[in-house]
Amino acid sequence: MSINKVILVGNVGKDPDVRYLEKNVAVANFPLATTERGYTMQNGTQVPERTEWHNIVVWRSLAELAEKYIRKGSQLYVEGKLQTRSWEKDGIKRYTTEIYAENIQLLGKRPDQADGGAVANAAPASQDNPEATPGEVEDDLPF
Repeated sequence: MSINKVILVGNVGKDPDVRYLEKNVAVANFPLATTERGYTMQNGTQVPERTEWHNIVVWRSLAELAEKYIRKGSQLYVEGKLQTRSWEKDGIKRYTTEIYAENIQLLGKRPDQADGGAVANAAPASQDNPEATPGEVEDDLPF
């Protein structure tokens, strides 16, 4: 048995790049930053905060949600799986590791919203089957 599960809470680094493939299948990519707080060790050594950048990939209804609602600075909860892909450029094999999101929740509040809380939640169809029916997006969004 094996498990490939990632859970992140962080801030979006730039607006999603959304593309539509054949059969109008949407895919979006955006960077997400997670930051570990700095601290002082017992011996007085200062450990600075550390920011890690994650490449997020979303498909179908989640990509459409990203196009409509996710912007640079948005705080998100992301669940998904790690996937590494490779390609060759100029005779050099290159690699990248991405988070394929299976669930996204928008956190915090919109600028025009007085109260906070979760803004939206969506779960897509299987990422492995492009012919699968897209997941449902809650239609009782508070905006």
